[in-house]
Amino acid sequence: MYYLLLYDVVDDYVNRRAPYRAEHRNLATAAHQRGELIMGGAFADPMDGAALVFRTDDPLVPRRFAEADPYVQNGLVTDWRVRAWTVVIGG
Repeated sequence: MYYLLLYDVVDDYVNRRAPYRAEHRNLATAAHQRGELIMGGAFADPMDGAALVFRTDDPLVPRRFAEADPYVQNGLVTDWRVRAWTVVIGG
């Protein structure tokens, strides 16, 4: 099963994320190495959010990721949500 973790972020997110970026990337890299996080990245033009794609049988995996994410913990993410995603082509 696929899940999307969607983030809405603060204004000036790019500059404000700098102190937390390494820790965020470490969290993402670990999830990717476990095979849970397939891909992720920030939206562009405008950079007002991000999407992370998880593949797992446990819907709590992306939720736990968000709860542990320093971007969420330090207020850079103003809102987040997990959506089950039915992949029709690819995957």
